[in-house]
Amino acid sequence: MDSVGRKSMKHQNQRTGSLQRLRCSVQNYDWGKRGQDSQVARLCAFNSGSGINPEKSYAEFWMGTHESGPSFLIQNSDENNGFFPIGSQIISLKDWISKNPNVLGEKVIQKWGSDLPFLFKVLSVGKALSIQAHPDKDLAKILHKLMPNVYKDANHKPEMALATTHFEALCGFITLQELKVVLANVPEIEELIGSEEAKKVSGITDQDEEEKVTSALRSVFTHLMLASKERITTVITKMKDRLHIESQARRLTEKEQLVLQLVKQYPTDVGVISAFFMNHVKLNPGEAMYIGANEPHAYIFGECVECMATSDNVVRAGLTPKHMDVQTLCSMLTYKQGYPDILQGVAVGPYVTRYLPPFDEFEVDRCQLPQGESAEFPAAPGPSIFVVTFGEGIIYASDVQGDVITEGDVLFAPANTRIRITGASELQIYRAGVSSMFFQA
Repeated sequence: MDSVGRKSMKHQNQRTGSLQRLRCSVQNYDWGKRGQDSQVARLCAFNSGSGINPEKSYAEFWMGTHESGPSFLIQNSDENNGFFPIGSQIISLKDWISKNPNVLGEKVIQKWGSDLPFLFKVLSVGKALSIQAHPDKDLAKILHKLMPNVYKDANHKPEMALATTHFEALCGFITLQELKVVLANVPEIEELIGSEEAKKVSGITDQDEEEKVTSALRSVFTHLMLASKERITTVITKMKDRLHIESQARRLTEKEQLVLQLVKQYPTDVGVISAFFMNHVKLNPGEAMYIGANEPHAYIFGECVECMATSDNVVRAGLTPKHMDVQTLCSMLTYKQGYPDILQGVAVGPYVTRYLPPFDEFEVDRCQLPQGESAEFPAAPGPSIFVVTFGEGIIYASDVQGDVITEGDVLFAPANTRIRITGASELQIYRAGVSSMFFQA
């Protein structure tokens, strides 16, 4: 049955007690998975009743108030009509919250004003997206003032990716010892940066201070990223040819295999070489990684739920056809080395796992319900957004009569709303909310 048919079978009141159903935005970036292969496409189709174009990329499903991809409430003039009936009054979630700020809760309003402090997404990554970092608040304000058409808000963007399938990414810099091995085994890097730069790394010892290590890494990485397009193209071709020859005599390392994969996607991009400097992270479903301000990363493949502070500020420097600001990225990075922390989540109920990164703006719950079982979400002092990614169930808000929820449904729950969900089939649902640690501080 198509998505329109599924919605028409449901109880059509757009409000379930104090809950608000949302129609959400989709981003069709080129790196997204195409057609039915994309979870984002399926969620979008079920959420809005739209069809899926098999030739189109469906990259991100946005749930929140950011102007680049706003969500909308559908307020029926006739509660017995269809899901998006003729005559409905459409209001953005942002405008509705500004008129009803009490739905955020008192402490949230005191800290962030009358707007949702987090942005919730689902991502379907078909090919690598840009090597990037997100600015801290001070830099975000400067960039927004200088280039408001590129940096569209003045907020920072700490974020967390929670894998829903096998998920791969580049994140943070490898250790000094690993970098020395890379420089010894990838001669094309020294060809790009020069022998003097390479010696800055090879000459460092364990007795050297952290600042010297950071300074050397910053210098080497900046020289790499600022190399001319012609030299980069030449070096990538040489490296690709060398690895193909060596693959006949030995098994290539995982990083070398990844780099050859990136060459196919971005054959003349400096991001291909810079991948050698970064940690190759592989997440299983249910594992998450978080990324603070000024930390380099790039998603490679897979699907995830992502949550962040409400911002769309991205400083890019490779693996992208979009605007790149290489000098800004190289100057803003912390150059912290080592593998990122991987969150396994903490059980907060029989079927609910919570992921709590060290940021005030958000946390994420993963709920996997067997058929006939129920999960409780106690009333929280801040707002929440729920998205159903699989199955069907019944949702109850503060003991109000329940309503059917199915894949693609997105609901906004105001502060101090107790939620109970029962699985009519196997059901998977994710919740984003303001960090519970913020309210305990």
